[in-house]
Amino acid sequence: MNQSLYRWSSLIIRKMAEEISKSELRSSPSILAKSRSLWPSVLRWIPTSADHIIASEKRLLSLVNTPYVQEQVNIGSGPPGSTVRWFRSSSNEPRFINTITFDSKEGSPTLVMVHGYAASQGFFFKNFDYLANRFKVIAIDQLGWGGSSRPDFTCKSTEETEAWFIDSFEEWRKEKNLSNFILLGHSFGGYVAAKYALKHPEHVQHLILVGAAGFSSGSEEKYEFINRFRATWKGVILSHLWESNFTPQKIIRGLGPWGPDLVRKYTAARFSPRYSVGGVFTEEESRLLSDYVYHISASKASGELCLKYIFAFGAFARSPLLNSASELKVPTTFIYGTEDWMDYQGAQAACKQMKVPCEVIRVPKAGHFVFLENRDGFHSAVLYACRRFLSPHPDDEPFPEGLISA
Repeated sequence: MNQSLYRWSSLIIRKMAEEISKSELRSSPSILAKSRSLWPSVLRWIPTSADHIIASEKRLLSLVNTPYVQEQVNIGSGPPGSTVRWFRSSSNEPRFINTITFDSKEGSPTLVMVHGYAASQGFFFKNFDYLANRFKVIAIDQLGWGGSSRPDFTCKSTEETEAWFIDSFEEWRKEKNLSNFILLGHSFGGYVAAKYALKHPEHVQHLILVGAAGFSSGSEEKYEFINRFRATWKGVILSHLWESNFTPQKIIRGLGPWGPDLVRKYTAARFSPRYSVGGVFTEEESRLLSDYVYHISASKASGELCLKYIFAFGAFARSPLLNSASELKVPTTFIYGTEDWMDYQGAQAACKQMKVPCEVIRVPKAGHFVFLENRDGFHSAVLYACRRFLSPHPDDEPFPEGLISA
């Protein structure tokens, strides 16, 4: 069971009674959406906007030393003949993918980084400098997240929802004229990356799945635990919220001007130094990340609404990647923190089915956000995963000291 779900569920129960009812006394969201641009942000119930997202991203990335270019890549209104609902816009309004590309040495292999659920590309801010020394690093906000376009989410099935992310990424790839790149995805971004590699293996040189969702082995014991939990009053409430597509971001929006304070407290608690000595962030880093997290969370609901179509209650994938692992044609490296609640044993089971090179690396003193909680270990794992692109003698590269080969 996703422990983040437990944390958010307690917030739901405690905070909704206090604050959400207050928001109902104010204007409806549709009216606010039309009029909020006329109001100074200090007077808005939800003090954010698309401009706030990009501004907070710029402030967060000011901590990165490597020069970069930020752009909005036009992916159009959809590929010809597409049946994905977000492509069926009556206005044919073009959509954009927020993209940052870092300066790199000529000839460096291209590394495309895809964030997880309830995140955006800025979450990799502590990794960009290191990785840009070895790769041409490109990071994106998935469609419906961060500073990318946020179309109305009207998908009604797992297949449509997967296509929303896979097809929009493919249109982005075409616009960027990319091929033969290394694709790294974290958590839900790992799920999308793996699904993309299944559909378009010809473009991906290597797949790096960091705490990837969708590979859980889903044992009998886990299903029995979920079924027992659903029978409790807490389980009934959470199951109902899940099936009604109630997301953590809705709490933040409902809290209005109190939302930023909740996000600050959550960020401080989530990234406390549980595994490493000295803390994960400096005070300035924590402040800028909290500001960024608030704006990407409080803006219009779009990509976040994928949750119930991709995962059943209990965070079990409705279309498990474990079932299609044998079809992957791209060499793959799985990376997990040793304290990650994601099931690395599912990755081990996937490797046994795969017909291409596959490895599982565990990074000590790190949880689900391994790239923030043990950056040195994560960077070593990524370099080792990409040894055939970085080293003239990849077979002679030793396994990094301190990491665990699973």
